[in-house]
Amino acid sequence: MNCAAPDTGNMEVLAQFGTPAQKKQWLEPLLEGRIRSAFAMTEPGAACSDATNVSARIERDGDDYVINAHKWYISGACRPECKVFIFMGVSNPEAAMHAQHSMILVPRDAPGVNIVRAMGVFGHVHDHAEIIFDNVRVPKENMLVGEGKGFFIAQGRLGPGRIHHCMRCVGVAEAALDAILHRVSQRTVFGQTMSKKDILRQSIAEARIDITKARLLCYLAALECDVKGFKAARHLVSMIKVDAPRVCLKVLDEAIQIHGAHGVSQDSLLTDLYTMVRTLRLADGPDVVHQILIAREELKREPSEIGKIISGTNPNVEKYGKYKNLPQRRGWNGKIQARL
Repeated sequence: MNCAAPDTGNMEVLAQFGTPAQKKQWLEPLLEGRIRSAFAMTEPGAACSDATNVSARIERDGDDYVINAHKWYISGACRPECKVFIFMGVSNPEAAMHAQHSMILVPRDAPGVNIVRAMGVFGHVHDHAEIIFDNVRVPKENMLVGEGKGFFIAQGRLGPGRIHHCMRCVGVAEAALDAILHRVSQRTVFGQTMSKKDILRQSIAEARIDITKARLLCYLAALECDVKGFKAARHLVSMIKVDAPRVCLKVLDEAIQIHGAHGVSQDSLLTDLYTMVRTLRLADGPDVVHQILIAREELKREPSEIGKIISGTNPNVEKYGKYKNLPQRRGWNGKIQARL
C-alpha cells in the first residue's frame, strides 16, 4: 500500500473529488504503488506561499485545456515512476480572487511537459523538478470538479498532507532518539559510558518530552479534522505543522552533536534526515504563514476579564491626567481608546 508523499495528498484529492474514470486511471494504481504522482503548484517567479499568486494558465480550447507554466520544486517529478501531476493554475483571471484557479490532471508524458532539471536541497540534488509546461494539451475530462474550484480542492488536500508530514516528523524524531540511545550505550568518555553522563540523560529526557508533546498535538489535530472537518481544525493543523518539524530538527541536531564527527559523515543518516525535515518548514506553507493563521484565530477571541486583571492598569495614568488631550481612536473591538 502506498503511503508516501506527495502521493498521499494526491490520492486524497482523487478519492474525494475524482470522477469514476479518473479514479480508475490514476487512483487505483497509486494506491497499489504501481505508479507515483506529483503536485505542481510552486513557481519560481511568484511568492506561492500566497497561493493567489500562482500564475500558471489553464485555458479552454474546444474539448481540451491548454496549459502554460513554469513550475519548480515539484517533489517526485524526476522519478521515472511518476506518471501524473495534479496541476494548479489560473483558468479564469476575471473571476473573484478565490474562484480564479483550477486543478487539472496532467500526464507526465504529455507533449510539452519538459523536465528542465532536478533541484538541489542544501547543495544535494534530489527528485524535486523544475518543469516547463509549453502549450500542454489535455482533454477537458481531466479537470477536477470544475473550473474555479482550485482553492476548494486545496483545502481538502493540504490539511491531510500537512498532518501526514507531521506524522513522519514524529517518526523521524523517534528514530533520531533511538540513534542517540544506541550511541550513548556504545561509547565511553572520561572513564564512563556516555549513557551515565547527566548532561546526556537530560538531553534524552528533553527529547522524549518534546516528542510526546508533538505526538499528542498531532493526534489532537487529526481527531479534530475527523470530527469537525479540516476548516474547523485548521488552527490545530497549523500548530502541529509549525511544531513537529521544529521538534524533529531539535532532536536531530542533538543526535548529530552526540555523534560528533560521525554524525555529519556519510556513514550516518542523520544529515540526510536533517536536510529532509528542514525543507518541511517550507513545504505546504512556511512557518510564518501558519503562525499568522494561529494568531488570527486567537485574536478573534475577546480578551477575558481574568486577562484584564492579570494585565493590570497603572492607576497614575488616570490620576494625573496627562493623556487626556491625546487624539481618540477606535480599538479592534470598536471601543474608543486613547492613543497611548
